[in-house]
Amino acid sequence: MKILTSNQTGEVDRYTIENEPIDSIELMERASYKAWRWISRNYPNQNFAVFVGPGNNGGDALAIARMLIKDGREVITCLYRTEKLSPDAAQNLQRLKNTSASTIIDLSTHPLPEDMPENTVAIDGLFGSGLNRPLNEKASKIVTFINNHFSQIIAVDVPSGLFCEDNSDNNRKNIIRATFTLSFQMPKLAFLFAENQGQVGQWVLLPIGLSSKKIKATATPWRIVEPSEINEMMPVTPKFAHKGTMGHALLIAGSYGKTGAALLASKACLRSGVGLLTTHVPHSAVSILQTAIPEAMMSVDRSDLMFTEFPSLDAFAAIGIGPGLGTQVNSHRALKDLLPAAHNKKLVIDADGLNILSSDPEMLDHLPQETVLTPHPKEFERLTGPVKDDYHRLQVAIDFAKKHKVVLVLKGAYTAVISSNGEVSFNTTGNPGMATAGSGDTLTGIILALLANGIRSFDAARIAVYVHGLAGDFASADGQRGTIATDIIKNLGPAFAHAT
Repeated sequence: MKILTSNQTGEVDRYTIENEPIDSIELMERASYKAWRWISRNYPNQNFAVFVGPGNNGGDALAIARMLIKDGREVITCLYRTEKLSPDAAQNLQRLKNTSASTIIDLSTHPLPEDMPENTVAIDGLFGSGLNRPLNEKASKIVTFINNHFSQIIAVDVPSGLFCEDNSDNNRKNIIRATFTLSFQMPKLAFLFAENQGQVGQWVLLPIGLSSKKIKATATPWRIVEPSEINEMMPVTPKFAHKGTMGHALLIAGSYGKTGAALLASKACLRSGVGLLTTHVPHSAVSILQTAIPEAMMSVDRSDLMFTEFPSLDAFAAIGIGPGLGTQVNSHRALKDLLPAAHNKKLVIDADGLNILSSDPEMLDHLPQETVLTPHPKEFERLTGPVKDDYHRLQVAIDFAKKHKVVLVLKGAYTAVISSNGEVSFNTTGNPGMATAGSGDTLTGIILALLANGIRSFDAARIAVYVHGLAGDFASADGQRGTIATDIIKNLGPAFAHAT
């Protein structure tokens, strides 16, 4: 599913109107009907206060108000102004006036209503996706009133005051804090940033029949990965496959006190369909892993405590390094030696592997092309320097991936997988229960297995992130609190089966 800019979405609207063909007022009616149906199903017994702006977002809200009144609901409609409305908003205002039992307040001549009927839900239709500057004083007062007086707020298409992409220079105090945002056809990029959670609330997509041809022809670097894409990326395992054809992976992980990270990443790799796995660990960890994971072979470091060397790489199709590794001088030196030796190998680097890279930026120039890096936000900032917000982080991440020719997995609620040419694929599986120790180690193991299978880096990362999140959803089916990384690993089989 593509994510378009607000300008591109406007172009798709216009193309749909011209080529379906359909009048703009009828397209508005279609969108409003979808919103009304969702609202009536999810709020079956409530009254509503509808706040209406002068543009087409206000036109949507006016149509929704009319439909709710015809549905027998008590609705108070508050107009930002009654003059200089968009043509479709003006037409919908007249339709509303023709509806019996409509209560309309013109906020340009009357104060905001202090007393609302009990159990009233606010519908925000003040300003939509075309907004490109912070709200003025009058609009800000209305937004503040809505935020302070209603426990349930439904935003139409986008919360008023929120820009669809970059909110770096916005005033967050003057943005609607929606409970639900009903977005038409596609989500906005801003919905996927943690900093906007308080404004967007839970977003819901309502398809309104915009031209699929125009959407397909519109170029954008952003998209949300869909289950059908995962299915297409995942190759079918041949009937005559054996462990030798499914790839041999090398995992370099663990240090004294952090053997568990190596164990979790190894288990996840094995559960994700690798043919053979060799795990390289400090001498002190061998007996633990040989007992806990008999399916994995061991490569034993001369050190009891840390990673200081690596075996011959000839046998391995892919290499993973980082979980529980530590950042000692010897480990730093060993990773620095590994990179040129692995120049023709598929590679995934996580955790302390990333921390070592950030302490020696010159090492970035020696990464094999298409190396997968999997930082969480703080690890990413150690690599690149501070960022001022999530939108800026995404732009810096795109530039970083293109400059160093790597695949970047920027972890979060909507993990962004960024290709070496700047494509961004957001993931929607997973849940807060996965915010637990070892969850990232399991993701590294999954990516490593898929790389060893021969899947290209960008696809392997997208599949792994999707399946990892899906396994977390299965693991949290009976409650998110209490989910641990081992639960995620146990659900990898069902997650792969469901995804493919």
